Amino acid sequence: MPLHTVEPETTTDEAAALFTATHRALGVVPNLARVMANSPAVLKGYLGVVTALSAEGSLAVDVCESIALLVAQENRSDYCLSVHAFRGTRTAGLSAAEATRARRGQADDPWTAAVLDLAAVVVRDRGTLTDEQLAAARCAGLSDGQIVEVVAHVALHVFTNYLATAARVDIDWPLVRHTD
Repeated sequence: MPLHTVEPETTTDEAAALFTATHRALGVVPNLARVMANSPAVLKGYLGVVTALSAEGSLAVDVCESIALLVAQENRSDYCLSVHAFRGTRTAGLSAAEATRARRGQADDPWTAAVLDLAAVVVRDRGTLTDEQLAAARCAGLSDGQIVEVVAHVALHVFTNYLATAARVDIDWPLVRHTD
């Protein structure tokens, strides 16, 4: 049985204000946000991280969406693959081929490829990075701040992947399956 979704039309508490902020940040109130609203603290924290990374982070939106696609593929999250395939190709400027390659940790641009290499290690090895892996990221041109942001993006997407899977969230985006 899936987790309950909070409906924006029927809520009058703190969740209503958070749904307004969600709509402002994402352009919609997706089903995953409706599940997060079961705990306003979770939805508020999620929006805070998303807003800070997008407004103040140094990674371009196409790179962020590429990380999200990689992490969703690694975690077999069809919900998040669907979200980020849509956002990546519709708002971040990725082609369908680039989005597909990002799911496999590949990119034509060497710097983006280095970001995805780092993100893949972080998600697969649960944050463990060797000195050699950090040196490779730095040699590819990533600053320590950008490395921290990559880890933050991976952590954020692991959270949303796990919650979408645990909650059995109905996919409200064009469906993309991890088996595709």
